[in-house]
Amino acid sequence: MPLVLAMFSTMPWWAWVGFLGFVSLMLALDLGVFNRHAHVVSLREALAWCAVWFGLAMAFNLLISQKMGSQAGLEFFTGYIVELCLSVDNVFVFIVIFQYFRVEPRHQHRVLFWGILGAVVMRAIFIFAGISLINRFHWIIYVFGAFLVYTGIKLAIPKKDDGFEPEKNPAVKLARRFLPVTPQFVGGHFFTRVHGRLHATPMFLVLLIVETTDVMFALDSIPAVIAITRNEFIVFTSNIFAILGLRSLYFAVSGIMQLFRYINVGLAVILCFVGFKMLASHYVTIPIKISLGIIGAVLAASILASVLIPSQRKEK
Repeated sequence: MPLVLAMFSTMPWWAWVGFLGFVSLMLALDLGVFNRHAHVVSLREALAWCAVWFGLAMAFNLLISQKMGSQAGLEFFTGYIVELCLSVDNVFVFIVIFQYFRVEPRHQHRVLFWGILGAVVMRAIFIFAGISLINRFHWIIYVFGAFLVYTGIKLAIPKKDDGFEPEKNPAVKLARRFLPVTPQFVGGHFFTRVHGRLHATPMFLVLLIVETTDVMFALDSIPAVIAITRNEFIVFTSNIFAILGLRSLYFAVSGIMQLFRYINVGLAVILCFVGFKMLASHYVTIPIKISLGIIGAVLAASILASVLIPSQRKEK
Protein backbone atom coordinates (compact mmCIF):
# COMPACT_ATOMS: atom_id res chain seq x y z
CA MET A 1 0.00 0.00 0.00
CA PRO A 2 2.72 2.58 0.83
CA LEU A 3 4.49 1.81 -2.46
CA VAL A 4 1.27 2.26 -4.42
CA LEU A 5 0.60 5.63 -2.77
CA ALA A 6 4.18 6.74 -3.35
CA MET A 7 3.74 6.23 -7.08
CA PHE A 8 1.02 8.85 -7.23
CA SER A 9 2.51 11.67 -5.20
CA THR A 10 5.72 13.32 -4.08
CA MET A 11 4.39 13.18 -0.52
CA PRO A 12 6.00 10.45 1.63
CA TRP A 13 3.98 7.27 2.08
CA TRP A 14 3.71 7.79 5.83
CA ALA A 15 1.78 11.04 5.25
CA TRP A 16 -0.83 9.09 3.28
CA VAL A 17 -0.97 6.30 5.83
CA GLY A 18 -1.22 8.80 8.68
CA PHE A 19 -4.11 10.66 7.05
CA LEU A 20 -5.98 7.47 6.18
CA GLY A 21 -5.43 6.28 9.76
CA PHE A 22 -6.89 9.52 11.07
CA VAL A 23 -9.93 9.18 8.79
CA SER A 24 -10.45 5.56 9.89
CA LEU A 25 -10.21 6.57 13.57
CA MET A 26 -12.75 9.39 13.19
CA LEU A 27 -15.19 7.15 11.31
CA ALA A 28 -14.84 4.43 13.97
CA LEU A 29 -15.48 6.95 16.75
CA ASP A 30 -18.41 8.40 14.84
CA LEU A 31 -20.27 5.13 14.34
CA GLY A 32 -18.99 3.11 17.28
CA VAL A 33 -19.05 5.72 20.05
CA PHE A 34 -20.93 8.95 19.30
CA ASN A 35 -23.68 7.40 17.15
CA ARG A 36 -23.72 3.85 18.43
CA HIS A 37 -27.47 3.96 18.95
CA ALA A 38 -29.87 5.16 16.26
CA HIS A 39 -31.35 8.53 17.13
CA VAL A 40 -32.75 11.65 15.51
CA VAL A 41 -29.96 14.19 14.98
CA SER A 42 -31.14 17.59 16.19
CA LEU A 43 -30.24 20.88 14.51
CA ARG A 44 -28.12 21.84 17.51
CA GLU A 45 -26.16 18.57 17.38
CA ALA A 46 -25.70 18.88 13.62
CA LEU A 47 -24.35 22.43 13.88
CA ALA A 48 -22.00 21.35 16.67
CA TRP A 49 -20.61 18.54 14.51
CA CYS A 50 -20.27 20.95 11.56
CA ALA A 51 -18.10 23.14 13.81
CA VAL A 52 -16.03 20.10 14.87
CA TRP A 53 -15.33 18.96 11.31
CA PHE A 54 -14.57 22.51 10.17
CA GLY A 55 -12.20 22.96 13.11
CA LEU A 56 -10.39 19.71 12.27
CA ALA A 57 -10.10 20.78 8.61
CA MET A 58 -8.64 24.16 9.63
CA ALA A 59 -6.17 22.48 12.00
CA PHE A 60 -5.06 20.24 9.14
CA ASN A 61 -4.87 23.33 6.90
CA LEU A 62 -2.51 24.94 9.42
CA LEU A 63 -0.38 21.78 9.38
CA ILE A 64 -0.26 21.85 5.57
CA SER A 65 0.83 25.51 5.64
CA GLN A 66 3.62 24.78 8.12
CA LYS A 67 4.94 21.68 6.36
CA MET A 68 4.33 22.52 2.70
CA GLY A 69 4.20 26.33 2.64
CA SER A 70 1.54 29.04 2.59
CA GLN A 71 0.72 28.45 -1.09
CA ALA A 72 -0.18 24.82 -0.38
CA GLY A 73 -2.24 25.98 2.60
CA LEU A 74 -4.23 28.37 0.41
CA GLU A 75 -4.76 25.63 -2.17
CA PHE A 76 -6.09 23.26 0.50
CA PHE A 77 -8.42 25.90 1.94
CA THR A 78 -9.77 26.91 -1.49
CA GLY A 79 -10.27 23.26 -2.52
CA TYR A 80 -12.01 22.54 0.77
CA ILE A 81 -14.37 25.50 0.40
CA VAL A 82 -15.20 24.60 -3.22
CA GLU A 83 -15.91 20.98 -2.29
CA LEU A 84 -17.97 22.07 0.71
CA CYS A 85 -20.06 24.40 -1.46
CA LEU A 86 -20.68 21.73 -4.07
CA SER A 87 -21.63 19.29 -1.29
CA VAL A 88 -24.71 21.41 -0.61
CA ASP A 89 -26.17 20.07 -3.86
CA ASN A 90 -25.62 16.53 -2.57
CA VAL A 91 -27.52 17.48 0.57
CA PHE A 92 -30.62 18.58 -1.35
CA VAL A 93 -30.62 15.31 -3.29
CA PHE A 94 -30.24 13.31 -0.06
CA ILE A 95 -33.26 15.13 1.37
CA VAL A 96 -35.34 14.16 -1.66
CA ILE A 97 -34.15 10.53 -1.49
CA PHE A 98 -34.99 10.15 2.19
CA GLN A 99 -38.37 11.82 1.78
CA TYR A 100 -39.24 9.65 -1.22
CA PHE A 101 -38.43 6.39 0.57
CA ARG A 102 -39.75 7.70 3.90
CA VAL A 103 -36.58 6.74 5.72
CA GLU A 104 -36.98 7.32 9.45
CA PRO A 105 -34.83 10.25 10.66
CA ARG A 106 -33.16 8.05 13.29
CA HIS A 107 -31.80 5.73 10.57
CA GLN A 108 -30.64 8.42 8.11
CA HIS A 109 -27.25 8.84 9.80
CA ARG A 110 -26.45 5.15 9.29
CA VAL A 111 -27.17 5.36 5.56
CA LEU A 112 -25.04 8.49 5.18
CA PHE A 113 -22.18 6.93 7.17
CA TRP A 114 -21.83 3.94 4.85
CA GLY A 115 -22.54 6.09 1.82
CA ILE A 116 -19.69 8.44 2.71
CA LEU A 117 -17.36 5.54 3.46
CA GLY A 118 -17.93 4.34 -0.11
CA ALA A 119 -17.49 7.90 -1.37
CA VAL A 120 -14.01 8.06 0.18
CA VAL A 121 -12.91 5.04 -1.87
CA MET A 122 -14.55 6.18 -5.11
CA ARG A 123 -13.17 9.72 -4.89
CA ALA A 124 -9.65 8.43 -4.27
CA ILE A 125 -9.90 6.46 -7.52
CA PHE A 126 -11.29 9.46 -9.43
CA ILE A 127 -8.66 11.87 -8.08
CA PHE A 128 -5.65 9.70 -8.91
CA ALA A 129 -7.07 8.78 -12.32
CA GLY A 130 -7.93 12.39 -13.17
CA ILE A 131 -4.56 13.86 -12.20
CA SER A 132 -2.68 11.01 -13.87
CA LEU A 133 -4.59 11.63 -17.11
CA ILE A 134 -3.89 15.37 -17.01
CA ASN A 135 -0.19 14.78 -16.34
CA ARG A 136 0.00 12.35 -19.26
CA PHE A 137 -2.43 14.06 -21.66
CA HIS A 138 -2.48 17.79 -20.96
CA TRP A 139 -5.34 18.44 -23.39
CA ILE A 140 -7.75 16.65 -21.04
CA ILE A 141 -7.70 19.73 -18.82
CA TYR A 142 -9.70 21.51 -21.54
CA VAL A 143 -12.23 18.65 -21.56
CA PHE A 144 -12.63 19.00 -17.79
CA GLY A 145 -12.97 22.77 -18.13
CA ALA A 146 -15.63 22.55 -20.84
CA PHE A 147 -17.50 19.94 -18.79
CA LEU A 148 -17.55 22.22 -15.72
CA VAL A 149 -18.84 25.17 -17.78
CA TYR A 150 -21.55 22.96 -19.28
CA THR A 151 -22.51 21.65 -15.83
CA GLY A 152 -22.63 25.18 -14.41
CA ILE A 153 -24.92 26.41 -17.19
CA LYS A 154 -27.14 23.34 -16.81
CA LEU A 155 -27.32 23.88 -13.04
CA ALA A 156 -28.39 27.51 -13.50
CA ILE A 157 -31.28 26.64 -15.83
CA PRO A 158 -34.50 26.02 -13.86
CA LYS A 159 -35.74 22.45 -14.18
CA LYS A 160 -39.25 21.95 -15.53
CA ASP A 161 -39.65 18.48 -14.05
CA ASP A 162 -38.40 17.70 -10.55
CA GLY A 163 -39.72 14.12 -10.64
CA PHE A 164 -37.62 11.55 -8.82
CA GLU A 165 -37.69 8.04 -10.25
CA PRO A 166 -35.35 5.77 -8.25
CA GLU A 167 -36.51 2.64 -10.06
CA LYS A 168 -34.70 3.91 -13.18
CA ASN A 169 -31.38 4.04 -11.30
CA PRO A 170 -29.08 1.41 -12.94
CA ALA A 171 -27.72 0.28 -9.55
CA VAL A 172 -31.26 -0.28 -8.25
CA LYS A 173 -32.21 -2.26 -11.38
CA LEU A 174 -29.11 -4.43 -10.99
CA ALA A 175 -29.80 -5.03 -7.29
CA ARG A 176 -33.42 -6.02 -7.94
CA ARG A 177 -32.28 -8.40 -10.67
CA PHE A 178 -29.93 -10.39 -8.43
CA LEU A 179 -31.39 -9.84 -4.95
CA PRO A 180 -34.92 -10.22 -3.62
CA VAL A 181 -36.02 -7.07 -1.80
CA THR A 182 -38.36 -6.97 1.19
CA PRO A 183 -41.44 -4.73 0.80
CA GLN A 184 -40.84 -3.02 4.17
CA PHE A 185 -37.87 -1.62 6.07
CA VAL A 186 -36.33 -3.86 8.73
CA GLY A 187 -35.15 -1.27 11.23
CA GLY A 188 -31.84 0.16 10.05
CA HIS A 189 -30.64 -3.10 8.47
CA PHE A 190 -29.52 -3.33 4.85
CA PHE A 191 -30.05 -7.11 4.66
CA THR A 192 -32.26 -9.64 6.41
CA ARG A 193 -33.14 -13.31 6.10
CA VAL A 194 -36.62 -14.43 5.10
CA HIS A 195 -37.20 -18.19 5.50
CA GLY A 196 -33.45 -18.68 5.53
CA ARG A 197 -32.86 -16.75 2.28
CA LEU A 198 -30.91 -13.50 2.20
CA HIS A 199 -33.01 -10.47 1.18
CA ALA A 200 -32.03 -6.86 0.67
CA THR A 201 -34.18 -4.23 2.34
CA PRO A 202 -35.34 -0.90 0.90
CA MET A 203 -32.62 0.65 3.09
CA PHE A 204 -30.03 -1.07 0.87
CA LEU A 205 -31.64 0.47 -2.22
CA VAL A 206 -31.45 3.88 -0.56
CA LEU A 207 -27.73 3.30 0.10
CA LEU A 208 -27.15 2.35 -3.55
CA ILE A 209 -28.86 5.54 -4.73
CA VAL A 210 -26.82 7.66 -2.30
CA GLU A 211 -23.60 6.03 -3.54
CA THR A 212 -24.38 6.43 -7.24
CA THR A 213 -25.54 10.01 -6.66
CA ASP A 214 -22.21 10.85 -5.02
CA VAL A 215 -20.37 9.36 -8.00
CA MET A 216 -22.26 11.71 -10.31
CA PHE A 217 -21.50 14.72 -8.13
CA ALA A 218 -17.84 13.70 -7.92
CA LEU A 219 -17.62 14.14 -11.70
CA ASP A 220 -18.24 17.87 -11.07
CA SER A 221 -16.45 18.52 -7.80
CA ILE A 222 -13.16 16.70 -8.39
CA PRO A 223 -12.31 18.52 -11.67
CA ALA A 224 -13.22 21.76 -9.89
CA VAL A 225 -10.61 21.10 -7.19
CA ILE A 226 -8.06 19.87 -9.74
CA ALA A 227 -8.44 23.29 -11.40
CA ILE A 228 -7.08 24.78 -8.17
CA THR A 229 -4.16 22.40 -7.60
CA ARG A 230 -2.77 19.20 -9.10
CA ASN A 231 -1.14 18.06 -5.89
CA GLU A 232 -2.83 14.69 -5.27
CA PHE A 233 -2.42 14.93 -1.51
CA ILE A 234 -4.08 18.35 -1.27
CA VAL A 235 -6.89 17.41 -3.68
CA PHE A 236 -7.57 14.17 -1.80
CA THR A 237 -7.39 15.53 1.74
CA SER A 238 -9.50 18.64 1.00
CA ASN A 239 -12.09 16.41 -0.69
CA ILE A 240 -12.20 13.92 2.18
CA PHE A 241 -12.50 16.58 4.88
CA ALA A 242 -15.46 18.08 3.04
CA ILE A 243 -17.02 14.61 2.63
CA LEU A 244 -16.53 13.77 6.32
CA GLY A 245 -18.56 16.82 7.28
CA LEU A 246 -21.27 16.06 4.72
CA ARG A 247 -23.51 14.13 7.15
CA SER A 248 -23.51 16.97 9.68
CA LEU A 249 -24.09 19.42 6.83
CA TYR A 250 -27.09 17.37 5.72
CA PHE A 251 -28.79 17.47 9.12
CA ALA A 252 -27.99 21.18 9.51
CA VAL A 253 -29.16 22.22 6.05
CA SER A 254 -32.33 20.09 6.25
CA GLY A 255 -33.25 22.20 9.26
CA ILE A 256 -32.58 25.58 7.60
CA MET A 257 -33.32 24.87 3.92
CA GLN A 258 -34.88 28.30 3.39
CA LEU A 259 -31.45 29.94 3.71
CA PHE A 260 -30.17 28.21 0.57
CA ARG A 261 -32.82 28.97 -2.04
CA TYR A 262 -30.30 30.64 -4.38
CA ILE A 263 -27.32 28.39 -3.65
CA ASN A 264 -27.70 26.64 -7.03
CA VAL A 265 -27.10 29.95 -8.80
CA GLY A 266 -23.95 30.49 -6.75
CA LEU A 267 -22.75 26.96 -7.44
CA ALA A 268 -23.37 27.44 -11.16
CA VAL A 269 -21.22 30.58 -11.17
CA ILE A 270 -18.46 28.81 -9.22
CA LEU A 271 -18.44 25.85 -11.62
CA CYS A 272 -18.33 28.15 -14.65
CA PHE A 273 -15.50 30.16 -13.08
CA VAL A 274 -13.26 27.16 -12.40
CA GLY A 275 -14.18 25.76 -15.82
CA PHE A 276 -13.07 28.94 -17.57
CA LYS A 277 -9.96 28.93 -15.37
CA MET A 278 -9.10 25.49 -16.76
CA LEU A 279 -9.81 26.51 -20.34
CA ALA A 280 -7.61 29.61 -20.03
CA SER A 281 -4.86 27.96 -17.97
CA HIS A 282 -2.44 27.98 -20.93
CA TYR A 283 -2.84 31.75 -21.44
CA VAL A 284 -3.74 33.24 -18.04
CA THR A 285 -2.69 32.20 -14.54
CA ILE A 286 -5.18 33.31 -11.90
CA PRO A 287 -3.53 33.55 -8.44
CA ILE A 288 -5.06 31.33 -5.78
CA LYS A 289 -5.90 34.35 -3.59
CA ILE A 290 -8.03 35.87 -6.36
CA SER A 291 -9.75 32.53 -6.97
CA LEU A 292 -10.54 32.19 -3.27
CA GLY A 293 -11.88 35.76 -3.15
CA ILE A 294 -14.17 35.21 -6.13
CA ILE A 295 -15.49 31.90 -4.78
CA GLY A 296 -16.10 33.41 -1.33
CA ALA A 297 -17.87 36.45 -2.78
CA VAL A 298 -20.15 34.34 -4.97
CA LEU A 299 -21.04 32.05 -2.07
CA ALA A 300 -21.75 34.98 0.25
CA ALA A 301 -23.87 36.71 -2.41
CA SER A 302 -26.01 33.60 -2.99
CA ILE A 303 -26.68 33.19 0.74
CA LEU A 304 -27.45 36.90 1.17
CA ALA A 305 -29.84 36.78 -1.78
CA SER A 306 -31.59 33.79 -0.20
CA VAL A 307 -32.02 35.73 3.04
CA LEU A 308 -32.87 39.19 1.70
CA ILE A 309 -35.05 38.37 -1.34
CA PRO A 310 -38.49 37.21 -0.21
CA SER A 311 -39.62 33.86 -1.54
CA GLN A 312 -42.57 33.71 -3.91
CA ARG A 313 -45.60 32.31 -2.13
CA LYS A 314 -47.61 29.79 -4.05
CA GLU A 315 -51.25 30.65 -4.53
CA LYS A 316 -53.70 28.24 -2.95
